[in-house]
Amino acid sequence: MCGIVGYVGDKQAQDVVINGLRRLEYRGYDSAGIALVAEGRLEHDKRAGRLANLEKAIAQHPLPQATTGIGHTRWATHGAPNDLNAHPHLGSSQRVALVHNGIIENFAGIRDELERAHHVLASETDTEVAAHLLELQVESGVDLTTAMQRVCQRLQGAFTLVAVDAQDPSRVVAARRNSPLVVGLGEGENFLGSDVAAFIEHTREALELGQDQVVTITREGVEVTTFDGAPAEGTRYHVDWDLSAAEKDGHDWFMRKEIFEQPRAVADSLLGRHARNGLLQLDEMRLSDQELRDIDKIIIIACGTSFYAGMVAKYAIEHWTRVPVEVELASEFRYRDPILDYSTLVVAISQSGETADTLQAIRHARLQRSKVLAICNTNGSTIPRESDAVIYTHAGPEIGVASTKGFLTQLVACYLLALYLAQVKGTRYGDEISEIMHQLEAVPDQIASVLSRSDEVYELARSHVGTRSVLFLGRHAGYPVALEGALKLKELAYIHAEGFAAGELKHGPIALVEEGLPVLCVVPPRGRDQLHEKMISGIQEVRARGARTICLAEEGDTSIEPYADHLIRLPKVPVLLQPLVAVVPLQLFACELATAMGHDVDQPRNLAKSVTVE
Repeated sequence: MCGIVGYVGDKQAQDVVINGLRRLEYRGYDSAGIALVAEGRLEHDKRAGRLANLEKAIAQHPLPQATTGIGHTRWATHGAPNDLNAHPHLGSSQRVALVHNGIIENFAGIRDELERAHHVLASETDTEVAAHLLELQVESGVDLTTAMQRVCQRLQGAFTLVAVDAQDPSRVVAARRNSPLVVGLGEGENFLGSDVAAFIEHTREALELGQDQVVTITREGVEVTTFDGAPAEGTRYHVDWDLSAAEKDGHDWFMRKEIFEQPRAVADSLLGRHARNGLLQLDEMRLSDQELRDIDKIIIIACGTSFYAGMVAKYAIEHWTRVPVEVELASEFRYRDPILDYSTLVVAISQSGETADTLQAIRHARLQRSKVLAICNTNGSTIPRESDAVIYTHAGPEIGVASTKGFLTQLVACYLLALYLAQVKGTRYGDEISEIMHQLEAVPDQIASVLSRSDEVYELARSHVGTRSVLFLGRHAGYPVALEGALKLKELAYIHAEGFAAGELKHGPIALVEEGLPVLCVVPPRGRDQLHEKMISGIQEVRARGARTICLAEEGDTSIEPYADHLIRLPKVPVLLQPLVAVVPLQLFACELATAMGHDVDQPRNLAKSVTVE
């Protein structure tokens, strides 16, 4: 989710790039950097932290004037957020500078190859290997465009690469695979950016690139090719958004933008999880296989939305590994004197990595000699630093206070942990794990299919503007989804909302049901167990008492139709993976209802993005 800017023209490139980065800082704020082509040299600076740190450094030590440059704001993936890992990265002779958004899956093998050839790599990033490869190509005599085409054919993963050559100030060259990149079309100047916010003050004419394309911008024009050098075309369009909307990719709220980013976020969270031998790998798994085999109990600690991700994880881990799992609220964990020892694995889920309750809980666990694994979105934050292992979710920055893509990528990380434990402990065969991974890798397209029908959810939400209470029902892995759906309504619409396990209805909550009460029901996929039939029984019970039932059910499930006042179709997925698709309509519903009620969706009252005090 890093922010990228490129420029060629007659303006001062430093001003264009820095202003563009300022508008993209929401995409990454771990570090920032700039590289300019000036008089046959690369002049660059990069600093950890906010963009302001880079601006201060440049003010103290000005860079020379130049009209060609690139810049980057980083959301750290490989390597801690520090000066060395900040972008741009340079080749050995500092002829080529490169910035990167995404993940290069096969960087480890390329890095080994480069180091055997006596290249010295200064950073921990996957990006730097691409800079070295590009420089080798241009030093062999080809131009930067050809060099980019050749290098991209070697790379695996998702990436946007943007590069400059000190000996060719006339061009900036970029490439795109499964990562955003757009061209800004000007008069006597052209631009590159992660999104149009990077250049909207200069031009509203844009060119969207296709997959696996290389683009070269000069003052005179733009040339697009495929990775193998064949001529190609982008899609030209006019940007009619204002700057605020441009930062949100045309959406009214960052939260809505982040909901629609979820297919990409889930896909990114799955990148790089296969080793060369086909086994599942977790790059930051610093616990040995033997240490994991010794684990006989797992305790998941989290708060809020992350707690509901942990509840789903319990179903998956216990099913796939047969290891007992407890799920605890982090704020309660250390105050009940939990039973912990060296054979207990504590899994701490926190998007920010700074959640105070969770941090204190893992410190308590480590004092009791337990191993701690963090699931986190923020590289270098406190919780991963103080844990024995970490699974980064790679969701990119999440600006909206109410978590959306953070929740889905936490779910993916939980599934990956469960499968990795099953692989290490031998509780699932390799082909079983591969099959589940294939099912996970199909989920981004399935989420996209849910999002393609967002208008029907919006219409439904707007019809409930006067509603003051909503119930959510679910069973099995659908129960945490019901809880999360209710939480989103509380956070955004400020109305009473409760999630229940459907089987608990008769034990009290059914007393809340009255004529016209909306009840959203997460219907399990049909399978060999009785979950589906029992859920239908619960739906019949509330409907008989006057509730208006809104049912989320898989495609082809006709048995639910007589009992649903409104039916939202979900793609067919296994019951354990259904939360990944079922929660999306609930996010859309809450976002649109809050919008219709006139609330600030991105900054709900009384809430903060990260709770850093107990």
